[in-house]
Amino acid sequence: MTLNIPEYYKGVSLRLSRVLDTVGLREDIRWQKINMWIQTQKMTSVTLDGQLLLGSQAETSTTPGLQSDIDTIIPLPVTVIQNLESWVPEVPSLLVVSDENTPAGYVKLQYVKLYLPQPIYSTNSDMEEIDRYGRSVFFCNDSDLFRLTHAHEYHGPANTSIFSTSVSVDLVYALRLLTWPYQASEWLTRNRRYNWPPQETIDLIQQTGALLVPVGHKRSQEKHMEWRLSISFGEKLLVWQFNSTQYKCYILLKIIKKSFVKPIVGKDVLSSYHCKTCMFYLIESTPTDMWKPDNLLFCLELCLRLLYNWTEAATCPNYFIPEENMFQCKVYGHVQGRLLCVLRNLLSQEGRYLARISCDNIGEKIVRTCQSPLMELEIENLNVGTILFVSVFYQLSILNCVICLPRTLDRLLSSHMIGLEIKTVLWKFYYSNIGSKLASKSLSREFPDQQGLDMAQELLLWGSSSDVASGKLKLAAFYLVLDNLDVAEDVLNEIHANYTYKTLCLSCLSKQDLQDRLNENLTISQIIRHCTAFPVVYGQSEIKCFPKALIPEVFRTTESKTYSEDYQYTKSLARVDPKVYLYFLEFICHYRQNRTSHKNVALVNMIYVIKRDFLNHEDTALNLLAYCLREEGKLMNAYNILCKSMKQTEEDNAAKWQIATLINAAFRFLRGG
Repeated sequence: MTLNIPEYYKGVSLRLSRVLDTVGLREDIRWQKINMWIQTQKMTSVTLDGQLLLGSQAETSTTPGLQSDIDTIIPLPVTVIQNLESWVPEVPSLLVVSDENTPAGYVKLQYVKLYLPQPIYSTNSDMEEIDRYGRSVFFCNDSDLFRLTHAHEYHGPANTSIFSTSVSVDLVYALRLLTWPYQASEWLTRNRRYNWPPQETIDLIQQTGALLVPVGHKRSQEKHMEWRLSISFGEKLLVWQFNSTQYKCYILLKIIKKSFVKPIVGKDVLSSYHCKTCMFYLIESTPTDMWKPDNLLFCLELCLRLLYNWTEAATCPNYFIPEENMFQCKVYGHVQGRLLCVLRNLLSQEGRYLARISCDNIGEKIVRTCQSPLMELEIENLNVGTILFVSVFYQLSILNCVICLPRTLDRLLSSHMIGLEIKTVLWKFYYSNIGSKLASKSLSREFPDQQGLDMAQELLLWGSSSDVASGKLKLAAFYLVLDNLDVAEDVLNEIHANYTYKTLCLSCLSKQDLQDRLNENLTISQIIRHCTAFPVVYGQSEIKCFPKALIPEVFRTTESKTYSEDYQYTKSLARVDPKVYLYFLEFICHYRQNRTSHKNVALVNMIYVIKRDFLNHEDTALNLLAYCLREEGKLMNAYNILCKSMKQTEEDNAAKWQIATLINAAFRFLRGG
């Protein structure tokens, strides 16, 4: 099998693997945990009436940041059989039955007579119910039988006990099926090209049987009589057999699900079990030698691609019982659309999302580990202009606040390797920044300096063609500050006209996107000016030249500035993603013109972008949205958005200023002020 893996993936994969070692995923630590859980299971079986430990903690497929629950199975003392030949006299037994209306992966349990190997077709107790075929079946949704105490929280069939703020235990009543379920017979004889899992593992898993959990299919008319088949023992054994790369890939998949999918799609759509199923299918269908440390990122993207294909088809087949669609009742309609959008965005980024993972500080550690841009392009086949473009892109995105010093700019422009067009583009970025500073200085005076404003306007106009959005957005903000609403609206409309589906945003730029533009015979300067939208960055020296909603952003930290030879870097900067800022300025413009419908459209667009796109500065976007809601009088909604922003970024977040303002307004309202 020939793998077409980009060269830079290998370097990133090795760095990523080392970073994951630092959060407890080293192979020796993993096996220490596995041995610990094996010993814990032995003690639990003796001391706690045969309780079984399963789930992510028992699989050791978790990290401190994932905060996985401890799943404990409490087996009920009832024998479950699949045929009457297994019946034993005077032993209470339940017979596994199903019919054409029973969903795949679910069964019903029919009572069997105590002294004769015959099923029962009548009911005479509260624990029995008659199904559509007249069979007396075990009623699985009885609240008294499957609830421990009224003090527990209930998650589906689980009774959750909270032991601390970070650890909880899910207690699940279940029935043991000691023989291999008939519905999963195909798995035992499945054609496996790469011999995974090996036959000895298949034989061992077959001996573990299955669990029957008291939960029915959501769309079934007899869901209160149905029990779900769960082959949890086999799954745990398979996860234990993962090699180091497979193990890290699985945990990364769960971290991505928590970090990027859950906030947008919701926690009940894509689960850890779906991620585990994806891993099983992918490992079974790929060669073992593919799963090595320098292919970690590639393997991760294969998993995301498989999840994307499943989402597109709205079908996720159970690994042991493929007829069971685990996406049914979960992935459909707008939920399916959002999940597709999230996965498509992740796949388009070629791993850049890794730098934004906050769980266990993985993103920060990756950025610190990489001495060069995390997603370095293959530059050996590209020209010098492309290399410079990558450099500019890296500076503007990773450092977030590059302010070119004249000496640095002069040194760049004196290079004979850089073409005239590239030099022109660099000057436009520089003049846009200088024009904004000059306008702010002129407006700071008691009587604004009109000559300074005219010069600032000329600089901003000249710099407005630096790229698709950032220069024009600074120009539009300048006109809004001057209350020149008609001209500001014209500039915003021009941005809309130039902002097409082909525009390369910072959050979704990929090597393939760049290569596509080069294939269109565009020069690097044309790509930057006509196809790329960079973030908008303001410093404190520009405070009079941007909307007051951004003022807290430049004062969100008290850390002093630091200087280097080439760059002046400070955290006291306002950084806004271009689409968010575009819709925010449209909202402000229409708000001042009392255009209710236009203003609402801008607000809806802003909310849609924040929910749909992966933003580099999501906290700032949420703060701007909260400002708009506050202007609309929706104070409680604004407060909730600010709280969400604080969850995204706890330190150096301007949301604190807005929350303080809202609290002050609330006190003034209560005091009648």
